[in-house]
Amino acid sequence: MESKAIAKFQRVSPRKTRLVAKNVQGKGVEEAMNILRFTPNKPAGVLLNVLKSAVANASQLGGVNVDAMVIKEVIVNEGPTWKRFMPRAQGRATKIHKRTSHVTVILEEGIGYGSESSSVWLPAGVQQELAVPLVQQEGLPCLCV
Repeated sequence: MESKAIAKFQRVSPRKTRLVAKNVQGKGVEEAMNILRFTPNKPAGVLLNVLKSAVANASQLGGVNVDAMVIKEVIVNEGPTWKRFMPRAQGRATKIHKRTSHVTVILEEGIGYGSESSSVWLPAGVQQELAVPLVQQEGLPCLCV
């Protein structure tokens, strides 16, 4: 099942927000929250609040394990730009663009990158299809999904 949260008209630049969003995409919810808590950027706080909202939305759905949720996608779109002027020397003025962002976080049940049971993200439906028995050859540990 998917869960989604949207924050519109956030006063952070979309370009800077996308840089932070790349760090958490595909990670488990708990790991992503820890990354965002200790990232010293303004967009990290915005993304953390949207992620918390998406987790709260997921907990309202019936039969969903919130601990097994993974960030499927983080979409950062550009919102409206506030246009301001700053006075400069000799009676001139320069434009200032204060950019805004629309941030969407989509969660899905699955195994995250950082979980103990797997090293790659798999959607919940695909997990059973790709499950293969672990085979050890000559006493060497098997690094299978």
